[in-house]
Amino acid sequence: MFLPTTQEEMHQRGWEQLDVILITSDAYIDSPYMGVSVVGRILEKAGYTVGIIAQPDVTCKEDISRLGEPKLFWGVSGGSVDSMVSNYTATKKFRNSDDYTPGGINNKRPDRASLVYTNLIRQCFKETAPIMLGGIEASLRRVTHYDFWSNKLRKPILFDAKADYLLYGMSDKSILEFANALQNGEKPLHVKGLSYLSKEPKESYIALPSHDECVADKLKFMDMFDLFYHNNDPLSAKGLCQKVDTRYLIQNPPALYLTTEEMDEVSALPFMRDAHPYYKKMGAIKALETIKFSISTHQGCYGECNFCAISVHQGRTIRSRSTASIVNEAKHFATYKDFKGIISDLGGPTANMYGYECEKKLSKGSCETKSCMFPKICKALKPTHKKQLDLLRQIRALPHIKKAFVASGIRYDLISEDKAYGYTYLKEIIEHHTSGQMKIAPEHIDDEILSLMGKPGKNALVEFKALFDKLSKESGKKQFLTYYLIAAHPGCDERHMHSLKQFASQVLKINPEQAQVFTPTPSTYSTLMYYTGLHYKTRQPLFVEKEMHKKEKQKAIVIAKESSFKSNFSS
Repeated sequence: MFLPTTQEEMHQRGWEQLDVILITSDAYIDSPYMGVSVVGRILEKAGYTVGIIAQPDVTCKEDISRLGEPKLFWGVSGGSVDSMVSNYTATKKFRNSDDYTPGGINNKRPDRASLVYTNLIRQCFKETAPIMLGGIEASLRRVTHYDFWSNKLRKPILFDAKADYLLYGMSDKSILEFANALQNGEKPLHVKGLSYLSKEPKESYIALPSHDECVADKLKFMDMFDLFYHNNDPLSAKGLCQKVDTRYLIQNPPALYLTTEEMDEVSALPFMRDAHPYYKKMGAIKALETIKFSISTHQGCYGECNFCAISVHQGRTIRSRSTASIVNEAKHFATYKDFKGIISDLGGPTANMYGYECEKKLSKGSCETKSCMFPKICKALKPTHKKQLDLLRQIRALPHIKKAFVASGIRYDLISEDKAYGYTYLKEIIEHHTSGQMKIAPEHIDDEILSLMGKPGKNALVEFKALFDKLSKESGKKQFLTYYLIAAHPGCDERHMHSLKQFASQVLKINPEQAQVFTPTPSTYSTLMYYTGLHYKTRQPLFVEKEMHKKEKQKAIVIAKESSFKSNFSS
């Protein structure tokens, strides 16, 4: 049974008023891949009555108010993707399609959805229950941040949205602490993972440079971001405090990560793995095709690519589900009439980080002064693909499974580092878990740009390609690699893109068909460099391409045919 989205569904359950109403800018898909659905199911299991309003019509008050007012709180999310990223390309062109909207037309997601929805709630209900922001949009905008679309530093989102609280990160645990506090008539100010506003600073917390200081001085903004970034691990982080105008943003230390047992419990919640009929009747939802029969094996990523926000939102520590839990989920797929025996993806943010972690990190938290994988893999990490190999073999042995694809990204440097199982792992992925092409993300090949991205050197890519080609040939399969490439990253100019083009042609033996222009999303080091024009470590001046047509030209250099490129961009 879905969580209710209408008064009729509430009355069918005998509910007159809900404890919690969740708002999202995605269609309501009841899936463990959808944050709002996960939060709703966690609260439901704890005994709270929960409803969901997805993609409410912002031109009227009727839609946002169709479930009435909640007793405890409103939970507002900008969706699975930051609404500005979802609505606009890297060159600020409006996206006409939306994978999370019925019918695929991008006509239901407002810009800055978290702000719009909270303001709409306040217009409809003057004295209402507290409003809590959550999801990636709010999580990455919780302190002073650079906003690419307005080209300025914006205040922490709680100062722009008419909300009372913000839960950052995954909030699997903190949402229950938050709800329980309100249920008991308490203020939830003690909850880990909570941000809120105060008239006074919190003396025991680290004071970040104020918003005004960040606006006035880019070096202060860099100081602020360093403190913010290095206080995200639940085992080592301190609380943060930032002055904005005459008030203060208070950020409590992060919530503890879920244990394996707790992750298994969340995964076993009664998700329908489908779009709610209220939304399904409006048209097909493309995202559902991918996530319906996919399995998430773990959370977090210690890759720490400078352009990626996963480490800030999900964390740098891997938390893995048990093999039994994952196998049981695959078994459960057989109960669905439309399951054809194909698991679309068996993975996580990075597929081959499943099942192992640095013991030091697990006991003391992430290192502040060094990365797990850059400039080289830390000796304390000790990658092993054994547990994932065992998992894949158990999944393949299930009688109703025809194919289980590993479509999530794979870090090829982890494979080469694992001397015991890396070769066998790649061989089995090629033979059993690839759809004819494997997606990898080298992003670039120039050492200068790779260093700015926090990515490994090109030698690891060359070695991996040779091994992939060898194993594919031995397996008798015509398979190939597809490469994610980035143009116009801070530090990158046309010279670097010409080098990438030459490398792709001469070494990879391909003419790339896809490349993306770098998008400066909130709360990443790459975005910090884009805004400041300074190297994130040395703070020395750095070239940053900010002219849109020149960004497009960088992209064209690497994807265009030689004859086409010369005719379009000859000087």
